[in-house]
Amino acid sequence: MTLAFIWAQDEAGTIGLENKLPWHLPNDLRFFKEKTLKQVIVMGRKTFEGMGKRALPGRKTIVLTTDLNYQADQVAIMHSKEEVLAFAKEYEGITYITGGANIYQLFLEDATLLYRTVIHEKFLGDTVFPKVNWEEWQLVEKIEGQLDEKNKFAHSFEKYERNA
Repeated sequence: MTLAFIWAQDEAGTIGLENKLPWHLPNDLRFFKEKTLKQVIVMGRKTFEGMGKRALPGRKTIVLTTDLNYQADQVAIMHSKEEVLAFAKEYEGITYITGGANIYQLFLEDATLLYRTVIHEKFLGDTVFPKVNWEEWQLVEKIEGQLDEKNKFAHSFEKYERNA
């Protein structure tokens, strides 16, 4: 089973403001799409609703919620960590955890890969990424993002693997 986290954060660990990203960075959106296309993405209800309650094309979307009556079109609804992990164990590709903060915290001990975009700025936000014990992880790749008229913030893409 490959369970990967994918997220973007600023230098202070901020990942959100009012259920949205506090920045606009097309390079990161492209990175997210490249990694998650034709894979499974898992998100919490608030993250899903923050995206306008729409499934992203080309991916199987799982919305995790404790609301047993929750319904949404074109997504699978699951109600427990165990249900998601059972699905991920049967899935041959990568299952990506895409947020929000509570969902990242819930699966932190189960993740095997981390894809983190760091935006080298500080933004106003109301949500931060959960604390990670970085001694458990090995940085295996770091790529500096390209700046241009659409990507105005310095940023880097990092890939971590859990230590054996």
